[in-house]
Amino acid sequence: MIEYDVVIIGGGAAGFFAAINVAEQNPELKVAILERGKEVLTKVKVSGGGRCNVTHAEFIPKELVVNYPRGEKELLGPFHEFMTGDTIEWFEKRGVELKIEDDGRMFPITNSSQTIIDCFLNEAKKHGVEILMNHSVKTIKKEALFYKIETSQSDFLSKKILVATGSNPKIWKLLEELGHTISQPVPSLFTFNITDERIQDIPGVVALNVEVKVLETNLWSEGPLLITHWGMSAPSILKLSAFGALELAKRDYKFQIEINFIRKSFEDCLAILKVLKHDLAKKAVFKSTQFDLPKRLWHKLVLASNMNMVTRWADLNKNQLEDLSNQLTSAIFNVEGKSTFKEEFVTAGGINLKEVNFKTFESKLHENLYFAGEVLNVDAVTGGFNFQNAWTSAYIAAKNISK
Repeated sequence: MIEYDVVIIGGGAAGFFAAINVAEQNPELKVAILERGKEVLTKVKVSGGGRCNVTHAEFIPKELVVNYPRGEKELLGPFHEFMTGDTIEWFEKRGVELKIEDDGRMFPITNSSQTIIDCFLNEAKKHGVEILMNHSVKTIKKEALFYKIETSQSDFLSKKILVATGSNPKIWKLLEELGHTISQPVPSLFTFNITDERIQDIPGVVALNVEVKVLETNLWSEGPLLITHWGMSAPSILKLSAFGALELAKRDYKFQIEINFIRKSFEDCLAILKVLKHDLAKKAVFKSTQFDLPKRLWHKLVLASNMNMVTRWADLNKNQLEDLSNQLTSAIFNVEGKSTFKEEFVTAGGINLKEVNFKTFESKLHENLYFAGEVLNVDAVTGGFNFQNAWTSAYIAAKNISK
């Protein structure tokens, strides 16, 4: 039986951040990380296309929390204690400089996730954190003042444990055995599978500012929309998938969306088209792209409005004008399923938030049992927000563990 003061289960972003901060704040403590795989920080490695989207340049707690479909209310307090500015400072003090991109996402200036991994491994080594690979946790039991952890290789005793295993059903099961409730996990952050003539053969086309609604729900979002080989993606779609994770799972990912490609009402659009009918009378509608839309998308929407490639503006009848206005402002598409967004698979679900004290990230059911990151029922939209939750929860838990 190997004894530690603190055992951290999970060698990912939250686990490392917690371990390093515990060991740094209280060098007396003997700290170990148990990782089930043969490598640590695998999700950090692939995040942001291998560049690691460390956080997001949003510095007001109230505005940061709106990016969390689950956890918005609970994270407000913690973000007042440790958030984006603190993350930037933490990494800078350890020689890792971050940069802000136009969309607010923040990356190491090296553009390589290896920079973050090296920083964590160096800090862990410097502060004497033991990293034990290939230790798959089999049981977690409370015995008097200790937690007994049985892994595929050894048994451990520890006064305090922190669970940072992300969306791991096996660990959730063990936590259920300790009395915790798990909110049913469903996928979040996915793209929509759509087969439709209007988006066929134009992958890579981006409409910069659309509004998307899921019909028969209150779900809607706005922002860029990307047409892909299998359907639609980009922030407007990913936001819907995150905020609608539970609702869309209920519908087995088959539903209808309505897209306003130009963010104008049907009436306003129709009025503009009538002016164009007069002003561009002799030109072909197909060849005169309007509303700053990508040319290839305009072509598709024109052909979907009962016109051909040579129909002139002057020849448009009332029905064709109304059809085009409909395609531009309220095009309906059938979604027939989902695809994982890149390798950044995120799950909505995890430990019921009512069972956690968000001042310390300690379990309300068991003393000295802490949580950090996505093992909790907290998840975010894409853009560095899931990592910010990992840093904040890990830091606050570490501060309390090291006391």
